[in-house]
Amino acid sequence: MITVTGARKNYGDFVALDDVSLDIPSGSLTALLGPSGSGKSTLLRSIAGLEDLDDGTIVIAGRDVTGVAPQKRGIGFVFQHYAAFKHMTVRENVAFGLSIRKRPKKEIDAKVDELLEVVGLAGFQQRYPAQLSGGQRQRMALARALAVDPQVLLLDEPFGALDAKVRADLRAWLRRLHDDVHVTTVLVTHDQEEALDVADRIAVLNRGRIEQVGSPDDLYDRPANRFVMSFLGAVSELGGRLVRPHDILLARDPELAHVVGPDGPGVVRATVLRVVRLGFEVRVELRDTDTGEPFFAQITRGEGQALDLAVGETVYAHIAAGATTADTAEASVPADV
Repeated sequence: MITVTGARKNYGDFVALDDVSLDIPSGSLTALLGPSGSGKSTLLRSIAGLEDLDDGTIVIAGRDVTGVAPQKRGIGFVFQHYAAFKHMTVRENVAFGLSIRKRPKKEIDAKVDELLEVVGLAGFQQRYPAQLSGGQRQRMALARALAVDPQVLLLDEPFGALDAKVRADLRAWLRRLHDDVHVTTVLVTHDQEEALDVADRIAVLNRGRIEQVGSPDDLYDRPANRFVMSFLGAVSELGGRLVRPHDILLARDPELAHVVGPDGPGVVRATVLRVVRLGFEVRVELRDTDTGEPFFAQITRGEGQALDLAVGETVYAHIAAGATTADTAEASVPADV
């Protein structure tokens, strides 16, 4: 549905997009994931036509739209901060795009009724935006974007201004909505959990370039490099390798700690610095006795009860067989990751 080829965009000396190429399949929900300044929003705005590329092309549904105005690209756009007409009701807001296109009133009424039902706002038609919660306003914004039957729906951190519980609810709702309407959707986010939760595919950006594109499982289980691994989930450093904290096994007796494969470190002796019980799991903060480097492991509540660790005690750690790891000698990860 969308093909970006050789996209370049500079703001003075700052390189926002550095020869970015990306294919977005029809009907997919693709997340553009990365830290601040990685280029993800610039890429989205370039697809929308809100930014002009210095070089490169953008094709939507087989049509080169690189120089085409935003309103002629067949897209719907939803920003982090909803843009609603405060003097219009929910119904009037959703109908706005159809009204200015001079669609017949019967068609507008039927479409608005259908969309308000889909987004769960059927009982709020006569309310004004100020009378809605933040989550309801974003659902209204999505309904308005979908009303004109866009080929592509572009979402720029649509839930970023909402609290954690509302964000989680809307993520689940967005996934269900996408499964119902099947419109090709591109979501910009810096929230790894959001990307893993809702997207079919994730493109990880860093410093204006794409580091890796793939399914959430591909990127989490087979990261292309240290940056991707660090950005898609917590990591610890153990024996010269980056590893997921839940793949670090702990034992009180070194004889009980299995040595991992030939390309992984063996058993590391460590001191317990802190034990944090987080409901269903336990976070154990440790220090490598030989190197003095801190790291942490995540174990189950049952494992925590069995080990019964206390601050100051010695424990033996190793990486589980088959765990995903990355070499810590790779280029460092930016501080805001």
